[in-house]
Amino acid sequence: MEGINETAVREFVFLGFSSLAELQPLLFAVFLLLYLFTLGTNALIISTIVLDRALHTPMYFFLAVLSCSETCYTFVIVPKMLVDLLAQRKTISFLGCAIQMFTFLFLGCSHSFLLAAMGYDRYVAICNPLRYTVVMGHGVCGGLVGVACACGFTVAQIITTLVFHLPFHSSNQLHHFFCDISPVLKLASHRSRLSQIVIFLLGVFVLVIPLLLILVSYIRIISAILKIPSSVGRYKAFSTCASHLIVVIVHYGCASFIYLRPKSNYSSSQDTLISVSYTILTPVFNPMIYSLRNKEFKSALRRTMGQTSFPVN
Repeated sequence: MEGINETAVREFVFLGFSSLAELQPLLFAVFLLLYLFTLGTNALIISTIVLDRALHTPMYFFLAVLSCSETCYTFVIVPKMLVDLLAQRKTISFLGCAIQMFTFLFLGCSHSFLLAAMGYDRYVAICNPLRYTVVMGHGVCGGLVGVACACGFTVAQIITTLVFHLPFHSSNQLHHFFCDISPVLKLASHRSRLSQIVIFLLGVFVLVIPLLLILVSYIRIISAILKIPSSVGRYKAFSTCASHLIVVIVHYGCASFIYLRPKSNYSSSQDTLISVSYTILTPVFNPMIYSLRNKEFKSALRRTMGQTSFPVN
């Protein structure tokens, strides 16, 4: 970060939606509604889990952390994007860009490891149900979240330092709507081959290792489910994992497309579209997938609303 004051570039100009100038007011209205919906549903999920003791289980603890993480994740990107949609000149300072990238990477990388922890939780619940409460105690759950955050912080610190120690002396026009790795790297006057390799390897670490852990968990889960004699029992066991699987597929699908493909295939328009999906659309659907379709959660929500004199029909 010491190199920030030595660079000729003092700010970046976002060009992510420049080709849609006439549609920007409409995009502002749509994205604002989606963002408010995301904030509202995540706040509802977190408050219900905190207030209803029946949801004080490892699965819902991880869900509350996931909702909190997604709220912070969108807060790093979406408010600035909304302001820029109505602004004539869409700029961010050099230091502000570095802070945005670090925070975005910290939360995104932690999210990947958190999904792996949730996969392990489902594995223990289905494959070792009698020891579930013992194995997934408060210390273990807190430890898994702590490890996820530590990994996210370390990876974000290394990548941000590598990127913003590069010289930026030429263009400051960023073909994106936030400070993501590839668009910023394209503006560097000199791109270190070693830095690019390290960044790619860290991307593999963040995406491939958690995904492999999730796959191992689900291989064992599927094996255990197939041994359940009744079809009703198999359906009930699998339904507890279906929501997690959907979120995993969406998260790793989008992230792998962005960060693990060859840089020769980089397309700013494609990346902008995919980035909109995982910064705005995915956080909208995740609460509905995880909680609002869950009967146990909806019962807890009714109880909580009833206690606060806002009955839910």
